[in-house]
Amino acid sequence: MAFEALTDTTTLTAKRYYSGFERAHDTYNAISAASDGKIYYILSSDNHEIGGQMFAFDPETDQVSFIADLTEVCGEKNLNAIPQGKSHVRFYERNGKLYFSTHVGFYQLIDGMDRLPETPPAGYGLYPGGHFLSYDLKTGAFEDLAIVPNGEGMVSMTMDRERGHLYGITWPHGNFIHYDLDQNRLKSLGPISGDGEAGTPGDDFRSLCRSLFVDAELGDVYFSVAEGDIFTYNPEVGAVRKLQNLDLRLDYFGKYDPTRPGSMSYNWRKIFWHPEEKVAYGVHGNSGYLFRFDPRKEQIEIVERITSTPSKRSGMFDQFSYGYLGFQLGPDQETIYYLTGGPIYVDGKRLKGESQIAKGAAKGLENLHLITFHIPSQTYIDHGPVFYEDGERPTYVNSIAVGANGDVYTLARFEHNGKTIQDLVKIPNPFTKN
Repeated sequence: MAFEALTDTTTLTAKRYYSGFERAHDTYNAISAASDGKIYYILSSDNHEIGGQMFAFDPETDQVSFIADLTEVCGEKNLNAIPQGKSHVRFYERNGKLYFSTHVGFYQLIDGMDRLPETPPAGYGLYPGGHFLSYDLKTGAFEDLAIVPNGEGMVSMTMDRERGHLYGITWPHGNFIHYDLDQNRLKSLGPISGDGEAGTPGDDFRSLCRSLFVDAELGDVYFSVAEGDIFTYNPEVGAVRKLQNLDLRLDYFGKYDPTRPGSMSYNWRKIFWHPEEKVAYGVHGNSGYLFRFDPRKEQIEIVERITSTPSKRSGMFDQFSYGYLGFQLGPDQETIYYLTGGPIYVDGKRLKGESQIAKGAAKGLENLHLITFHIPSQTYIDHGPVFYEDGERPTYVNSIAVGANGDVYTLARFEHNGKTIQDLVKIPNPFTKN
């Protein structure tokens, strides 16, 4: 296996873009490159007065354009309810349309945990539930396809583009959802793991899977649960079943109590289907191990630890309690791009964070590193830490999109007019830097 790492002095310089949304809060997953060459993304809101906002970035003009307010396209602008605060999923393109879903962004903090509000702010109703939406790339028209039952949001979603099926997991109770585009039919298959993130810690609490994938040839969808089991669903069968011959309870991933918050436990953090190899590549969040999952043979192989080089040397987990969602196959269909953490050293000592927190958040300050892994040659490269032009660090990075020219896009925190927001960031193609 070839192993390559750049020196610790190599750095990447990222460019910040202000999209015009001064309340922009942390966004997870919701950025993708589309066939028209643009980068589409959603900036989240954690405020009960305004919902998330959708934008497009054009690499040709280097300009951002506003597209829509999520609450408005869901037809809820005059509902006076907790708004559609964010999208927690990537965009999936099919026949000239982008498909995605919405999620709640305004939470109620109970016992140190973000919970679905039970008591809305004065004058507002409870969250009405997430929506499945489509956006036409040519006409700019939105279509409101379906609403998630029981006032829950959509924390994860994937799409079978060939057959027109949307699949996802609701938050906080963790119900598995199937929406058939052609039949315009939504079905809930019930809870997948305890009471999800609505449960009681130490009892029926379970961290929910943030990433699903579809075997594009066979039409089977797969997801993991906190206990480490892997489940699959096929719409023709119509039932969820557990794989019997393997699980994710691997020693290399660490040891977890699935009933406790503060990690993704044995869940994979992010995963995608590789159409040529007919396998999935995933990353376990806390340990940072890349693995190859063959669902047809029910086999998992550890490929490489793709944390940053400084993290490998330290032997410690990184600072984001759930791991990182910035993990995606590049345009060449051969290279994995991964945005992950790296320890900061002060006077030769690693900067430590909190030992434990009860939600998905950074336990301490860290660097952002861009990692690439070329699958055919098994070549790992740490392209070094990423900084803004003024030397500040991008933080709370949990999304990624790779443009056709190899530039890497994400959503990260930075200071704007004396306020911390999260907005679009571009990292130049790491293979063409001087």
